[in-house]
Amino acid sequence: MGIAGITGGLASLGAAHASAGASAPAGAEEASGSTVRDKFWIWGHVAGSHNGQFGIPGNSRMTPAEGAFYLGVPNIIFVAYGDPKEPCKMLPEPAQYDEYATSFLPLKRVVWSMVGAGGHVNRHGVEALQELAGKYPNIVGTQMDDFFRDTLDGKRIGVLTPGELSYLQKHLDVGGRKLDIWVTLYQHDLKHDLSQYLDHVDVVTYWTWHAKNIEGLEAGFAQAEKAAPNARKVLGCYMWDYGDHRPMPIAMMEKQCTLGLEWLHQGRIDGMIFLASCICDLGLETVEWTRNWIREVGDTKL
Repeated sequence: MGIAGITGGLASLGAAHASAGASAPAGAEEASGSTVRDKFWIWGHVAGSHNGQFGIPGNSRMTPAEGAFYLGVPNIIFVAYGDPKEPCKMLPEPAQYDEYATSFLPLKRVVWSMVGAGGHVNRHGVEALQELAGKYPNIVGTQMDDFFRDTLDGKRIGVLTPGELSYLQKHLDVGGRKLDIWVTLYQHDLKHDLSQYLDHVDVVTYWTWHAKNIEGLEAGFAQAEKAAPNARKVLGCYMWDYGDHRPMPIAMMEKQCTLGLEWLHQGRIDGMIFLASCICDLGLETVEWTRNWIREVGDTKL
C-alpha cells in the first residue's frame, strides 16, 4: 500500500493534511476531541520489528503509517526498535527520520520516541526532536518506552534521572509550543514508588504485560491513577499476549476496549493505544476484532 493510498484513506476519516505547513497546531485536534476515534492511537515500529519474536506467527511487512490506515486511527506513537541484525542499532536511524515523518503527515498527532524499546536512549536527544517537530507540526510529544528498570538492590529506577526529566519539561518546546513527555508504565512497575519520575511527565501510558492479568485491569489502573495523579492517562491495549508469547484472547481484548471506552466517556483516560503496527497484516483474530470494533465505535461523540 503506497503513501497515496494511505493519504486518501485517512482523508476520509477527516485526518489528512496536504503538507507539514497545512497541519493544525499541535494539540488542536486533541482539544476538539469530537469523536472517540480522535482519541485512538496506534503504536508504531519499523516494519518487521517483531518478526520471529514473542511467538508471533509469520512475517509482517506493514509500515507504521499503513498500520494506522488499516486500523482506522488518526494518531501514532512511533517508537525506535532494535535492529535484529545489529542489536545495538535502533531503527529508524536519524537519516530515515524525514522519510517516516513525511509518511505521518496525513495523521493528526504524532508522538516520537526519545527512549526506544528496551529503554534505549536516543543519543541525538532534545535538539534532534526539536528540529524534527519544527518541520512537522503534527509531532506533539515524545515517548519514553521501557523507561523503568530493576536495580541489583531490588529497586526500580528510570533510564533518565528526575533532574533530566525536569530539564526536558522546561526545554522541550518548539516555536513556543510545548512537546509533552509520555512514559510507559507497566502494571508491574506499580510495586515501586516512582513518584519522583512520574511528577515530571505529562502523559502516562498504562500497560498490562501479561494477558492473564487483564482480569485485574480495573484495580491496576486505579493504582496508576494514584501513582501519577497529575498526568493524563492513556490506556495501552496489546493485540498480542507479549508476556506469554501467544494470541491475545478475544475476551481479554474486548475487556480492554470496553473499559477503555467507558473510561474515555468518564474522562478518566485521554486516549487508547493499540499495539502494534508491525502485527496488523498477519491475519490475527484479535487484530481483526479490534479493527471492526474501532469501525463500530469510532464515530461516537464524546
